[in-house]
Amino acid sequence: MSTVSRRSTSTPRELARAGDRLSFIYLERCTVHRDDNAITATDTDGTTHIPAATIGTLLLGPGTRVTHQAMSVLGECGAGVVWVGEHGVRFYAGGRALTRSSALAEAHASAWANQRTRLEVARAMYRLRFPDEETAGRTRQDLLSMEGRRLKDCYRREPARTGVPWIRRDYHRDDFAAGDAPNQAVTAAAQCMYGIAHAVVTALGCSPALGFVHSGHERSFVLDIADLYKTDIAIPAAFDAAADGLDDVASRTRRALRNRINDTNLLDRCVNDIKTLLHHNDVASDHQDRMTLQSDGDTHLESGRNYGDEVLW
Repeated sequence: MSTVSRRSTSTPRELARAGDRLSFIYLERCTVHRDDNAITATDTDGTTHIPAATIGTLLLGPGTRVTHQAMSVLGECGAGVVWVGEHGVRFYAGGRALTRSSALAEAHASAWANQRTRLEVARAMYRLRFPDEETAGRTRQDLLSMEGRRLKDCYRREPARTGVPWIRRDYHRDDFAAGDAPNQAVTAAAQCMYGIAHAVVTALGCSPALGFVHSGHERSFVLDIADLYKTDIAIPAAFDAAADGLDDVASRTRRALRNRINDTNLLDRCVNDIKTLLHHNDVASDHQDRMTLQSDGDTHLESGRNYGDEVLW
């Protein structure tokens, strides 16, 4: 197995842009190491190689051990790394920007630092959620009320579509098993969506902390971005998984969500939405961000808590 000293640092041309990556990969009960540009996952069934530059987010579940060399290549490739505790009630992430330009980071900071432009970006986020409604002149509280109604409508629509019994959103931060099947599925879906959003935000060089709707948390902007897609991607995937029963609902949710993300090209959509929201038009930087690496392999590994003023769906 190769060591760090035997390989050179990846160039921008060797790094897949965020929109071209696998949405997320979930590992548990294995040792994660590296072999050249790939990470390896070794368990009782053998060793699987995963090209590091094709990973959007790596979810490390219970029983995983990760080496310093593996973290080195993941950090270099800008992959998000999330440690998921027992039943997914703990969340930690990291990564490094793929872009070599600071243009998007500066656009983000400039938009956030001005109260007028901060509210304009927040309204633009709500226009993405409510394309048929006018958001001009709406206050932050008005926008939050609109979002609350959207969630309630979603929680009425999905049980009717799937036939899954639903009483209310019942989230237990430290006891995943306390919720029923649909609540466990929604929590698992939210966990994955936050990991994906964090990976894209970090890969583009933006600050996870500078949110426009959410504020006061280290991942406020991550929450802003993840919330854009929860009612059309995450929650429907959760109810699809819950419709198949309680057993292993978190794992089935991850698989259903991964399929939906791939089918809708969510990573590419997420990148484009962030650049549109921040009015990022730097052609040179965009060209560099879109330099791609063709995947040299495929993998079939499958894949809450309160954040400031946000409650986990």
